[in-house]
Amino acid sequence: QVQLVESGGGLVQAGGSLRLSCAASGRTFSNYAMGWFRQAPGKEREFVAAIGYTGRRTLYAGSVQGRFTISRDNAKNTVYLQMNSLKPEDTAVYYCAADVYGLGSGSSHEYDYWGQGTQVTVSS
Repeated sequence: QVQLVESGGGLVQAGGSLRLSCAASGRTFSNYAMGWFRQAPGKEREFVAAIGYTGRRTLYAGSVQGRFTISRDNAKNTVYLQMNSLKPEDTAVYYCAADVYGLGSGSSHEYDYWGQGTQVTVSS
């Protein structure tokens, strides 16, 4: 079992920045990949970013490439999502997820554990 708790969401103006954190517990954190997804009202959950278990491999959705950075600190059992140049269309609930058997992909079906989500609202 893996427990995930997100934090760092909030309200920010367009062009601003936020850093989300996701603290993991329950299994050896450095043994599995992590991802971030988001879901806006009335829309499907969509992939944002993923990172391999060592942190060397990362993957981004085209809509956030160059603005968002995923990273992890295995000593702190935490994955981060640094979000810069935020846009109103980034408004969503952001979820972190653990892929304990794979390398971290863009498919939500590959992920085994999910956090409860944290709200990010970007005002124009």
